[in-house]
Amino acid sequence: MAIAITQCSEKLGYLILQLGKNFLVFMAMVVACNGAHFLLKPYSQPRVASDIMVGLIMGNIPFLRELYEEFNKTFGFIIDFGMMCYMFALGIEMDPYMLFKRPTKDAQVAYAAILCTFIICCSMTPLFRYFTHQHGLAFTLSLSALVSSTASPVLTRLITSLKIGKSDIGSLVIGAGMHSDFLCSLLLSVGYIFMPSDAYCIGTKKDKTLLTIITVSIVIVAQTMFTAVVSPVFMAWVNNENPEGKPMKGSHLILSIAFVVMICASSTLYDYSPVLSAFMTGICLPREGRVSKWVVSKINSLLTTIFFPVFFLWMGYVADITKFDPGDPTTWLRVILPIAIVVVGKVVGTLVAGALLGFHWPESIAIGLLLITKGHFQIYMAIKGASIILIFSLSSPITCIASPFPFGLYLHACLSCGTATTSSSGIISVITIFLTLVHAPIVVAQIIKRARKRAPTHSNALQLLDPLSELRIFLCLHGLDNVPASINFMEISRGSADSGILVYVAEIIELTDQIAATMESGEGVHTTTIKDKEVTEIREQVTSSFQAYVDRDGDGITFKRSLAVSTITNMAKNICVLAEDLMIALIILPFHRKQRQDGKLDGGNPGFRYVNRKLLKSAPCSVGILVNRGFGSIEKISRFEALLKVAVIFIGGKDDREALAYVGRVAWHPGVKVIVIRFLVDTNEESSRLAAHRVTLTEQEEEMGLDDECFAQFYERYIVGGRISYMEKHLANASETFSTLRSFEGQYSLVIVGREGGANSILTKGMNDWQQCPELGPIGDVLSGPDFSTSVSVLIIQQHKLRGELDGLDEEFSIM
Repeated sequence: MAIAITQCSEKLGYLILQLGKNFLVFMAMVVACNGAHFLLKPYSQPRVASDIMVGLIMGNIPFLRELYEEFNKTFGFIIDFGMMCYMFALGIEMDPYMLFKRPTKDAQVAYAAILCTFIICCSMTPLFRYFTHQHGLAFTLSLSALVSSTASPVLTRLITSLKIGKSDIGSLVIGAGMHSDFLCSLLLSVGYIFMPSDAYCIGTKKDKTLLTIITVSIVIVAQTMFTAVVSPVFMAWVNNENPEGKPMKGSHLILSIAFVVMICASSTLYDYSPVLSAFMTGICLPREGRVSKWVVSKINSLLTTIFFPVFFLWMGYVADITKFDPGDPTTWLRVILPIAIVVVGKVVGTLVAGALLGFHWPESIAIGLLLITKGHFQIYMAIKGASIILIFSLSSPITCIASPFPFGLYLHACLSCGTATTSSSGIISVITIFLTLVHAPIVVAQIIKRARKRAPTHSNALQLLDPLSELRIFLCLHGLDNVPASINFMEISRGSADSGILVYVAEIIELTDQIAATMESGEGVHTTTIKDKEVTEIREQVTSSFQAYVDRDGDGITFKRSLAVSTITNMAKNICVLAEDLMIALIILPFHRKQRQDGKLDGGNPGFRYVNRKLLKSAPCSVGILVNRGFGSIEKISRFEALLKVAVIFIGGKDDREALAYVGRVAWHPGVKVIVIRFLVDTNEESSRLAAHRVTLTEQEEEMGLDDECFAQFYERYIVGGRISYMEKHLANASETFSTLRSFEGQYSLVIVGREGGANSILTKGMNDWQQCPELGPIGDVLSGPDFSTSVSVLIIQQHKLRGELDGLDEEFSIM
């Protein structure tokens, strides 16, 4: 008895020690994966690439391999269970009804790429005696389906992290990857039914009989139909019983999990793969609803934190580096040939689809190169295949040696065998898949480079326009409340007698179902007519007000009408298209907040604020936002008395230079008195300590040089001649800047500022901490704040931004 207890204690202590070692290895793997990803982040490499590198290193450390040998079967069970969860979550994200819809552009690209790769792979495989005579066709089709697939989770995460997910080519690649992954996984799931049994793992079973195939087919169809019909009803009931905002009931959660497990397990009783059964269950479950979202989020957390480190550790163990023979030409043939087949197939397919859809051929090639991306499921299949290649070589060694495909994908054996066996195919498989990943950042960099070349190369800024040329303005209105202020803006912007302005006045109208029902499109461009009674009345009143002003006192003003009608989401894009077609130089937008009777600003319209912010980001010309605090109530500006006092704040930056360019036109108006106030950093002893801490970069020095050059020209042209007054304010910090701005109360009717004026200056440092409207910039936000004046209107101007100046280009760029 004592001996038995002693042996039990020793065994238990040994197991605890081994468990502690495995936990330390796991933690080291987690730290190493995160560290490698951080080191490779400057090169934009996907996380799976760094994980593969760490797995190969950790899995081939000699003393660790001895530890892995003892837990080989446990490894196998963990990997199979994790891959079941992975495929289940992948299935939920898929939309099975896409097969019954009219193919979109991304679907057509995906189908063409799959078809070309499939045909090439099927034609190449038999040349290498890859399979036995009896089962060559079935295995060839399965291999071709898997080689043609794309790892959509890896590709989506890669495209999103590289900042092109919102572009037309980025969204198309993501959609094509989803279609490719879904269709190929579905083909594998169906093809598995016709695969031979576990002959290559055990060596005792024979081919599936016709009766077995029919039985498994009926079970899969029954499982699919049951899941598609019953699960929406069941999940809807659980979601109704557990509304958002309340904790989910434990009994309902357990019942939902049991329901999913029951469905997944039903087909496995008839020798169907549990991994593919989980995928088939996932695609039939409803994607929407609290339960589905909860399950997917928990599975993703489990995979990221626990499964993936173990998975790549297992991968490194199977991919034995010592089995890689670089001196053998066959080794390189087995690496290069699969990649060549995938690259040629995908690129040819996307080129054909791109030619039919009107894509540029460089973009078609880029799409094809991105669609070859492989991921976790392909690694899993390749390693499982590697375990049976060694077994198969016992009966057909020539076939194993001659096989160029590291994807060794005898499908049924791959998905049914438990313990992995190391062979040369394991390391070759991992290297091959790794090479389908590392090129993606280079391809995306080329896409961005081509997009930059096609982006505007000239700036449509007021600063670059001839002051005596005609100024084309696109004046936006939210309603009749904006008409008086807009008319006064037109009045002061008319410039000299020789220049004049061309103004397009357009209402911003949100498209609703009621308005859409009354819309009629003409044959020409921008000839949409709205017959909604309320909209028609507003447009008639706006037209009559502006026309009356132009008829009365419109010398030098050309007045035209336009209309921007769209959903709030697409409104900014609609205005940009109009501005480009009309060759507009300045877009004027009303502030989204209106002045109340007590002089304060209301809460504003969030939809109009969204439009303003989008236009500031993507407008094809300069943009101004007018904060109206009584600017429309000023009458008879056109008379020759200086009734309107306008102040311009100049701190520095391209937006401030743009504000000066606009003010140069305002200065020609005889009824406007303009003063330029330049904020300079105080250089006395008290502020020198703060100035010493400023860091001046090369870019800032260049901006300061441009500021001095621009201001010197402006000073000589307008201030020396007495047309514009000038004042300097020497300030030490943002606090003094704020106090100076507060002193404008009652002195000026309109203050004009650059949006990002002084953004990097010590005079505005800290102002961003209390900004309410960042789209107005530090100075504009203070002047339009609720605690500021109730009688000073503000015009915030932003100079036209070239798209190539944005980080990573504009995320919504178009290149297709």
